Amino acid sequence: MLHQDEIIIGADAIQLANKGAALFKQCSKDSIVRMGRFSVAVSGGSTPRAMHRLLGQEPYLSEINWQRTDIFWVDERLVPFDDPASNFGAAKTDWLDKISIPANQVHPMPGQRQPETGAAEYQSELEKYFHDCQNNLPIFDLIFLGIGTDGHTASLFPGDSTAQTTDKWVLGVKGGNPDVYRLTLTLAVLNHARSICFMISENSKAPIMKTVFLDSEAQLPAQLVRPLRGKLLWLLDEAAASLLPEKLVRTAKSGGTIEVEG
Repeated sequence: MLHQDEIIIGADAIQLANKGAALFKQCSKDSIVRMGRFSVAVSGGSTPRAMHRLLGQEPYLSEINWQRTDIFWVDERLVPFDDPASNFGAAKTDWLDKISIPANQVHPMPGQRQPETGAAEYQSELEKYFHDCQNNLPIFDLIFLGIGTDGHTASLFPGDSTAQTTDKWVLGVKGGNPDVYRLTLTLAVLNHARSICFMISENSKAPIMKTVFLDSEAQLPAQLVRPLRGKLLWLLDEAAASLLPEKLVRTAKSGGTIEVEG
């Protein structure tokens, strides 16, 4: 099946970070005007860290209404928050310690729990916030995602059938690099978001991006992210987009939408 996505290709990771931070700010403003609150789920990994650092600086410190913002996580490794592998720990260093946000509006996944216990606790945290959710699923205003060289996104890995469960919001899984236990939002939750943004950089991601956009039979977790009613945006740097067809790249650089197989 073909579905329309928007793709923006920036020159490098720095330009990607600026575009991501601008999207964060705009979505926050729109959501606060519409509903009085802004809910965002962020991911870990190296690519979004440059964006996170920008969010901890001006003009974003002043231009984002942090008092009406709630920050959640897409996934987390079950390690202590001071472990270098902790997504929350990295975010705390990069920007959370620099912004003026009430502590109860930052919602890290519980990193020091058994997988099933941690998943149940975080689902309870989500249920408390999204108490008036539709279709028994939370609706985030914005979710940021990355992609692994194997096509995983969040901590939803290829070949794991539990990724498509519809009766849970949060799963405990094991895999990735490092190969540790993790918590992750489910595809059902991701696909109910109002906006989803993939941020992808570096040459190492070029082969998997070619597969994602051109091979509909791969059925990678990243290809299964298809917002039911929301928008899907791909932010790539030129290195990550280097194996994509020239026509697709030209369309992206001219600000058009693309049809993606998946």
